Amino acid sequence: MATTKTPPSKKKSTVRHTRAIQYDRTKRLNSMPLAPQVSEELTQIVHPHTLGQVAHFHRLGLRERVLTLPVMVALVLTMIWRQIGSACELVRLLRQEGFLWCSPLLVTEQALSQRLCTFPAELFQRVLVDVLPTMHARWAERARPLPPVIAAVRERYPQVLAVDGSRLDVLLRKVGLLRGAERPPLAGRMTALLDLGSRLPRQIWYEEDPQAHDQRCWPQIQAALERGTLLLYDLGYTNFTVFRQLTAAGVTWVTRAKSNLVYTVAACLVHTAQVRDERVWIGSGADRQLVRLVQVLVGTTWRRYLTSELDAERLPAASVVALYAQRWRIEEAYLLVKRLLGLAYFWTGSATGVALQLWATWLLYAVLIDLTDQVAAQLQLPVAALSVEMTYRSLYYFTRAHQQGKATELVPYLAENADWLGIIKRKRKRKRKTTAPDPLTNLSGA
Repeated sequence: MATTKTPPSKKKSTVRHTRAIQYDRTKRLNSMPLAPQVSEELTQIVHPHTLGQVAHFHRLGLRERVLTLPVMVALVLTMIWRQIGSACELVRLLRQEGFLWCSPLLVTEQALSQRLCTFPAELFQRVLVDVLPTMHARWAERARPLPPVIAAVRERYPQVLAVDGSRLDVLLRKVGLLRGAERPPLAGRMTALLDLGSRLPRQIWYEEDPQAHDQRCWPQIQAALERGTLLLYDLGYTNFTVFRQLTAAGVTWVTRAKSNLVYTVAACLVHTAQVRDERVWIGSGADRQLVRLVQVLVGTTWRRYLTSELDAERLPAASVVALYAQRWRIEEAYLLVKRLLGLAYFWTGSATGVALQLWATWLLYAVLIDLTDQVAAQLQLPVAALSVEMTYRSLYYFTRAHQQGKATELVPYLAENADWLGIIKRKRKRKRKTTAPDPLTNLSGA
């Protein structure tokens, strides 16, 4: 007698669907207005660079309306920073309060929605590009501890950068031409070039095609790199031709090696039971190149890294491994812009609206990182010891304290109350485990 197999039960998804995020955002109560010090901080950083783009606004042939460039920048930044769920609520708040450097205005929801879909995102991108050098300069003026591996490497390389791409979430199907779509399309793909010292972006690129491969962005990445830079990237960027071009341009790179990498050993620098450091030949023909292959045994798995730095004293094997672990900072940046600042939720279905929101979100990310760094400098702690998310959430408590007359200065308040506000990360209690000794401990330069 034949027996029928019961199909396995479908595993319940643990991922919160974008639709639920959208619903939650639209139903959320409005947050209180920003404290004057927070508004002043945003105004001081962003407003001068916004005014610097007014001439370009006119060159594009755009007419002066109520929703001008300065007004639109103030609106979008406030919408993201205060997580306002809809254009309808934004119109009400604008009529009652005004935002940042923008006085209260009377506009219709239809006018604002149309402006969000058609306003040139290039203007927001230009503001971001102008702001970033200022933020990097502010970071360089402060003194605070850096992660040991970053501090050591920065003595030999002027810039330590990481690059990676991330796919954006789905768009709403209830707007514009997307209403007839069978399924909600993805909003595109972004690529960030992040400074691992400051955690600030150097460059951001946006691609409307969500299926675009990481490799497509290599020409823009190469054009943005300076000679002497140390660049980290993952396996998705493996390209022997580009590897050779980076080396020829004076850019040192570190990446993971694929499991099927074909290579020829030229020299062995270190060979122990747990660590191997070798100079090897990779590629073929014009792309053939001499690099270092660093292999470390972690548990029962060999982790393999490639670097164009042939001098093991300048970049020891331990530094190669520790540096690549720092590449995770760019993943944290994506988490912040997507989940904390709301780039997982899009107001419009137009590519222009998506790009406009993307540039504005990264602009606020830079402001938030700068604020966290100010607190770190006040406490003389590395930024890694502070929670960027809790710095953002603590602005509510500063606003309340300011209203009650208990606080006047933003950064001193956050620094003095960093412990109970949760800005200083708490150490997690973990069960004791018997761990094998670090295979890199006895290596020179570790």
